[in-house]
Amino acid sequence: MLDVVLRFAVILIVFLLLPLVIGQTEHKVMAHMQSRLGPMYAGGFHGWAQLIADGVKFAQKEDIIPAAADRRIFMIAPGVALVPYLVVMIVIPIDKNGFGVNLDVGLFFVLAVMGIGVLGSIIAGWASANKYSVLGGMRSAAQLMSYELPLVLAASSVAMAAGTLSLPGILDAWQWWWLPWQAVGGVVFFVAGLAELRRPPFDMPIAESEIIMGPMTEYTGMRFALFMLSEYVGIVVLSFLTTVLFLGGWHGPFLAGWLWTLIKVFVLAFVVIWLRVTFPRMREDQLQRLAWIGLVPLALAQLALTGVVKVLL
Repeated sequence: MLDVVLRFAVILIVFLLLPLVIGQTEHKVMAHMQSRLGPMYAGGFHGWAQLIADGVKFAQKEDIIPAAADRRIFMIAPGVALVPYLVVMIVIPIDKNGFGVNLDVGLFFVLAVMGIGVLGSIIAGWASANKYSVLGGMRSAAQLMSYELPLVLAASSVAMAAGTLSLPGILDAWQWWWLPWQAVGGVVFFVAGLAELRRPPFDMPIAESEIIMGPMTEYTGMRFALFMLSEYVGIVVLSFLTTVLFLGGWHGPFLAGWLWTLIKVFVLAFVVIWLRVTFPRMREDQLQRLAWIGLVPLALAQLALTGVVKVLL
């Protein structure tokens, strides 16, 4: 019982701490890359208190629910967007013995639960009784349907290579030459994951210049903050899954396994931030074309290559 409690305590700490660290990192990276002065002043040295200031700002804002909104659905939508990522963290291995639950179908469980998290923005848009929110929710649904297929196909190639759906089992079977072998699948998985998180350049459901803030238009205060937190937790989960499936997780020389995992996660999180400040938002037709004409054929090719290699070996 003590071992289980300690494992879940570590998972909860990672769940609460890493998104805040990545959020603070995003402020600073964007400040340097785009010469933004604002995030560099709060608190003095290098704007260290910017994240604290944001938290105080959200806590002080009034919690408003539109008169025409479906109040119950409107209130639970931020939780629907956030809680599934905590559930996913329970089965992600950080070290050889550092995971909460080792499920035989862990990969299937992770992909299924992550899909529930995306539904938070869809029901938020529908419950807000706002045309911009509904439009953002419809765009979220379109992205979910388009990018779930390449995401699952790319993950399936790793499961086929390892011969198991268990995440620790995949890492036990991982070899260094899987890096070039599964590279295409890794890129497809990472890009599709970004699209499901609605991160730039795939932020069409949010589109501040077109539909205000998409599904979150009517949200204020801490409910809006929970949506923001779910975005950063989603970055953490996507980085962890990409690390576990395609980059070998804890495998690496000289350093402790959990340290290798965190290094890879932070490198991928930096790439997520880098993409945000580098590429402009795509059009909706470009989004769908990338999914169906670009990523799906690449994922199928990776799956076929994996099958061929497995037969030859």
